[in-house]
Amino acid sequence: MPTEAATRAAVIGLDVGKFSHWACRVNGRGEVLESGPVANTERDLDELFGRVDAGTLVVVDQVRNIGSLAISRARLAGLPVAYLPGIAAHGAAKLFAGDAKTDERDAAVIAKTALGIPDSLLPVPRRDGRLEAARSMAAQRSHMVACSTRDKNRLRSLLLESCPAFEALTDLADPHWLKMMEALGGPWGIVDAGKASVGAVTRGADRSRIDAAIAAAASSTRPSEYQVMAENPQVRMLAGRIRESAGEAARLDAEIAALLAEDGTYACLLTVPGIGPRTASELVIGVDIDDFPDHDHLASYCGIAPRNRQSGKSISSVSSSRQGNKRLKNLLIFSCNSLTRSKGRFGDYYRSCRDRGMCHGEALKAVARKRLKVIYAIMRDKVPYSA
Repeated sequence: MPTEAATRAAVIGLDVGKFSHWACRVNGRGEVLESGPVANTERDLDELFGRVDAGTLVVVDQVRNIGSLAISRARLAGLPVAYLPGIAAHGAAKLFAGDAKTDERDAAVIAKTALGIPDSLLPVPRRDGRLEAARSMAAQRSHMVACSTRDKNRLRSLLLESCPAFEALTDLADPHWLKMMEALGGPWGIVDAGKASVGAVTRGADRSRIDAAIAAAASSTRPSEYQVMAENPQVRMLAGRIRESAGEAARLDAEIAALLAEDGTYACLLTVPGIGPRTASELVIGVDIDDFPDHDHLASYCGIAPRNRQSGKSISSVSSSRQGNKRLKNLLIFSCNSLTRSKGRFGDYYRSCRDRGMCHGEALKAVARKRLKVIYAIMRDKVPYSA
């Protein structure tokens, strides 16, 4: 992509928007040939792409939602497409004169940066319908997990205000607890309901912890009835939403796994120690291995490559990078927790890192970086892991 971009006769920079984009077309010398708004419709985009020379590179600053139509119509017109990440565009804008923030200036920054610094561009891979469907479901799953986390935080806040002793024993990962609170409300609603009602909605649960929580609430000071009346409906609603979000996330996990079951790369990734269905699916969905010449480039994309800082002899340090794909970074690092006590190569490497003075988090990142070399080879060659 960088080599091709450097030889382009012209580049169109698109600052994409919901209703219209701003298009800036520049020639190989960086001269602006045209600049103006274009509606986010098939007819207007086709008209724009139809009057440019063949081989003109179209560069967008977003590849999803509001940028999707522009990408599809450019490809239909036979034009190559590339992506300039927003953080790169924001940094490049500081190199241009002026400090205005307008669509016209942003489009010019995108076009001229693509022309002058082609290394800043990322490819926009072509995906088949199966992978696109899996990507959409994975995004929805992440949304459900985020909603569940928000609701759990709110529910714990309510319980802490009402009865800290009850909240300390509450297990929001147990569906029986969620079912009980959805049916009976907060701690005081559960205490008022009695053992028979609690038993009816918690059949099959470990009652020892539930009974301990109810006893802790019964021995605590009860708040005013107004607070109890306000609390119970909120607890019921939040518990129900958490339970529904967990069920929807589980359903999406199963559908994603079924959709990728015949994918050879997905099946090979599942053989890597510490890689489960979710991490494997995110790698298959989020990484086109042909875009990465080696494992170092993949590590940089995933945000687990070390960041070197040096300035003469005064400053020289190595720290973890804060760039890259945050979702992949978290999955790759935290999935290594299951390897810390294993007896294989990754477990041994974790222990050697700890022996060298690394803290747990630093050692996990080191293991994730080492394991990524294996992941890269497996995705490149499509072969199962072999210790």
